[in-house]
Amino acid sequence: MSLILEAVLPLFALILAGWMAGRRRLLGPAATDSLNSFVVWMALPALLFQAMALISWDEIRQPGFIAASAIAMAVVFALSFLAGRKEGRRLADASIASLAAAYGNAGYMGIPLCIMVLGDASLPAVIIVTLLTACVLFAFSIMLVELDLQRSATLGATLRKVGLAVMRNPLVVAPVAGLVVSGAGWALPSPVLQFTNLLGAAASPCALVTIGLFLSQGSTTRHRATVWRIVSLKLLVHPLLAFILVTWVFDVPPMWASAAILLAALPVGTGPFMVAKLYNREPAVTSEATLLSTALSVLTVSVLVSMVS
Repeated sequence: MSLILEAVLPLFALILAGWMAGRRRLLGPAATDSLNSFVVWMALPALLFQAMALISWDEIRQPGFIAASAIAMAVVFALSFLAGRKEGRRLADASIASLAAAYGNAGYMGIPLCIMVLGDASLPAVIIVTLLTACVLFAFSIMLVELDLQRSATLGATLRKVGLAVMRNPLVVAPVAGLVVSGAGWALPSPVLQFTNLLGAAASPCALVTIGLFLSQGSTTRHRATVWRIVSLKLLVHPLLAFILVTWVFDVPPMWASAAILLAALPVGTGPFMVAKLYNREPAVTSEATLLSTALSVLTVSVLVSMVS
């Protein structure tokens, strides 16, 4: 339990700090949008670029782990998406809710949790899941959102607008640029690395403070069923799928299998809220799902830690 508290309590503390700052009006009414723009356009792209640029392909060559993690994400996303569309929600809203259901807080909570439970050798597993989330899940969700919001009279014009919007999105461009650097074998100069370290380190805390600011405005959602569906899929269905895949479908080494299950069980990360706020698509849904799943993960992740440790 102490491991979970050490990983979860800082999340709540940062959300609480944002909530108190909002309630006491320490930050102006435009702070939520300004901080969100800072995270989406500067801090998070720096973090994603650096992660991709510094990656070593040899240390993450685990096809069974990659396949299991990717399939579990895809199935959870599809289940949430189909349920949302069946309820009549528009494409953009169903896409962002599905992103939340499959998007674990790997970067901020997964790294300390896996290192404390499984040791330093589990860090590459966290990197893989972070990259799958950032480069595949994120890009696919944004593409669906843009496809909905950029509709025009003809399919060709719509696809052109979607393509340009995705190509200009920093959450897609940054990891792709990092992949180019890594693939070319270029080493990041020390000043560039220091820059991305400093800027990227601000992504998670600023995102959590932004959630607190948003919640302090009294913004609540009427889509309670959607929030609970996101939380249930994230905390229960996602780790169950990962367990089935790494146990009976793919050949995965024990440490990597444990990491896959733990990472799948993480609560909703801040990324979906950032996207929802950026596009102004029901950010209350993702903010409440992030807060609720983080609180409940103290129990669900504790059970899993006791099983794998």
